[in-house]
Amino acid sequence: MQHITIGSTVAAVGVSLALLVSGCSADQAGPTPTSTTTTVDPSNAAVELTPEIKSRLQEVLDGIIEEFDVPGIQVGVWSGDQTWIGTAGVAKAGTSQTISTADHTRIGSITKTMTATVILQLIEQGKVSFDDILDTYVPGMPNGSTATIRNLLEMQSGIPPYTAEPTVVDKYSADPTQTFTPQELVNAVKSADPVFAPGEQFQYSNTNYVLLGMIIEKVTGKSITDTFRERLYRPLKMAATKIPGTSTAIPQPYLSGISEQADPIGKVKDATNWNPSFAFTAGEAISTIEDLHTWGVALATGKGILSPDTQQLRLASVNTTVPPNTPERSYGMGIVNTAGWLGHTGEIPGYNTVLNHDPATGTTVVVMVNSDIPNGPEEQPVAPGVSAFQAIAQVLSPGAPAAPQSSSAASSSASSE
Repeated sequence: MQHITIGSTVAAVGVSLALLVSGCSADQAGPTPTSTTTTVDPSNAAVELTPEIKSRLQEVLDGIIEEFDVPGIQVGVWSGDQTWIGTAGVAKAGTSQTISTADHTRIGSITKTMTATVILQLIEQGKVSFDDILDTYVPGMPNGSTATIRNLLEMQSGIPPYTAEPTVVDKYSADPTQTFTPQELVNAVKSADPVFAPGEQFQYSNTNYVLLGMIIEKVTGKSITDTFRERLYRPLKMAATKIPGTSTAIPQPYLSGISEQADPIGKVKDATNWNPSFAFTAGEAISTIEDLHTWGVALATGKGILSPDTQQLRLASVNTTVPPNTPERSYGMGIVNTAGWLGHTGEIPGYNTVLNHDPATGTTVVVMVNSDIPNGPEEQPVAPGVSAFQAIAQVLSPGAPAAPQSSSAASSSASSE
C-alpha cells in the first residue's frame, strides 16, 4: 500500500518539513534559536545580495533543474531592502511557458501555518482554549478524551496520519480528482489505536491539522475559505492567496505540477488539477511568491495576525524538548525551526514549496517547484524544493553550520507525510 505525501518526502519537521512539513529537510544553515526571548534587530544584519551571491543563487536553481529533472523552479530572497527573484525551467512541462511572479502554486503544508494562526487568534479571543479536549469538538477520535488543542497544534496528539490509511489513500490514488470531506479523512483513523499518549512524543500527522480545521469551522460557523480570507488574507493584502475547497482549478496564471503519486505509482502524471480536498486545512491553500513573502514575514513576526504575547508563545513553542524534536529541528505551533530558520515546507502531489525566515538577518526565502518527485537514496529521498533551500541557505550563510541531513524528529513519520 502506498502513502500519499502532503508536505515533505523527507520528514516531519522541516524546513519545512512540512511536511509536510513538508517540513524538514537537510543541510540547512543558520543559528539555532536557543532562546526565543531574545529580540534581534535584523535591520543592521541583512544579507548583502551581491552580484556574486545572486550568481550563486541562480546556479542553485539551474542545478535543481538538472539534478531533479523538474519542469521549473522559482525562488525569492528578501533581506533588508534587497530582493532577488530567480527562475529556471518552465511553468509547464513540455512547453516553453516562462515562469512569472504572478504564477499561482499549491503550497501544501504551508497551509498548516495558516490553520494554526487562526486557532491562535480564536484562543486570543477566548473562543477556544489550549486545554480544550478534542472530544468537545470532534468526538470519537483516538486519544479524543485526552488530546488537547495544544497537542494538535504541536503534532503531539498521538493520532495516526490518515495519509497512511488504505481506506482513504487507495480511494484517492484511484481517482485523485474526486472530493473528500474532512470527516471522511479523519474517519480513516477513527478506529485505529493511538500511537502514543498525548504530549509524550512528536509525530507528524496530517490528521491533527484536518481536525483543527474542523474545529475552526465549528467555532466560527463559517467555511475555511471565508475564515482564512477574512482573518488572514484580506488584512495582509494577500489577494492572490486562497483556499480552493473542493475546486480543482487554480487561478491563472499558474504552475502546472507533475507527480509520480497515485495509480500507477512511479509514472509521471500531470497533477495540476488533482482535488486538494484530500488535504483540507493540512495542505490545500494556493498562493504566489510575493504573497508567500508577505506571509513569511507575518508568520515570523506576528505583525498583522497575532498579539505580541501570542507570537512570543508561538516562537517559544519550537524550544520543545518532546522527542524526537531536537534543538536543530523542531516543530512548534504550526511553525518549524530548522537550524534557526523559522517557517514550513509544503508538499502536495505536483508541488513542493518552502517558506523560511531567518530572524537574525530578517531574510525571507521562498522556493516554488512544480514537481514533488524526490531524488536521492530510497531510505531518505529529498524533495526538490527542500534540496534547493538547503543550498540557498548555505549560499546566504556560508560560515554557518549546516543542519543535519536527518534527525529523529525529521524522520519520525517520513513515509506518511
